[in-house]
Amino acid sequence: MDAWQSIDDLIVQRRIISAMQAIREAEGCSLQRAIDVFADRYELLRRTRPDDFKVSRDEYWCGVYT
Repeated sequence: MDAWQSIDDLIVQRRIISAMQAIREAEGCSLQRAIDVFADRYELLRRTRPDDFKVSRDEYWCGVYT
């Protein structure tokens, strides 16, 4: 399994902090860049793997402050 498959799984599982840490590691980027990459990847996964998400869009972001 490559890094992006693992990151995608973390995103789908709503393991937001772990996903951002993995993005920073994979890309060697800043936290702000990781947040942007995460947001883009999240939208891609919502379109391509909608059934893998266990919560709605609103529930996904509940309690997350960036």
